[in-house]
Amino acid sequence: MSDQPQRWTQATVYPDMWVDPADDPRENDGAGPEGELATLREYLRNYRLTLLMKCEGLSAEQLARRSVPPSTMSLLGLIRHLAEAERDWRGWILPGGPPPKLYGPGGDFAGAVADQAVVDAAYADLAREQAATDAALAEHPDLSVRLGKDAIAVRDLLVHRIEEYARHCGHADLLRECVDGRVGQ
Repeated sequence: MSDQPQRWTQATVYPDMWVDPADDPRENDGAGPEGELATLREYLRNYRLTLLMKCEGLSAEQLARRSVPPSTMSLLGLIRHLAEAERDWRGWILPGGPPPKLYGPGGDFAGAVADQAVVDAAYADLAREQAATDAALAEHPDLSVRLGKDAIAVRDLLVHRIEEYARHCGHADLLRECVDGRVGQ
């Protein structure tokens, strides 16, 4: 008997997918987005959904499990980290300096404990911080506009957010597979 979980997927059509294409909330019916801004927003939306999909159906203990030692990463830690990152990115473009940290230095991963209240708060923090950053950027539909004290272009901020979510979705793939064996795109 092994401590390693068996690999599995919910997909029935393609065994290397997370869900069947017809059930994938990232799929759209019809043509893709028109224009650069719409394309960047769709990529960000899809990576955000991917992260949530990788976390769905798990208990507080499973979400908080540091399943790839010696790393301190957990799926819950990733949710908290990305909430913190959204807040930090907003601080780059808004006047008044950076907002206070949500979890304190290193608290995004260290504080990711197996407690349902912590899980619920992390999901609420992520949704709130995403919405606030989206709202701040929605005021600037011109991707070349430069914002904040460092004059960062809106395009750069959107691409950086996509990159951050994409990288952490790769981490989430490995973490989830180690938790319960679930695999897929």
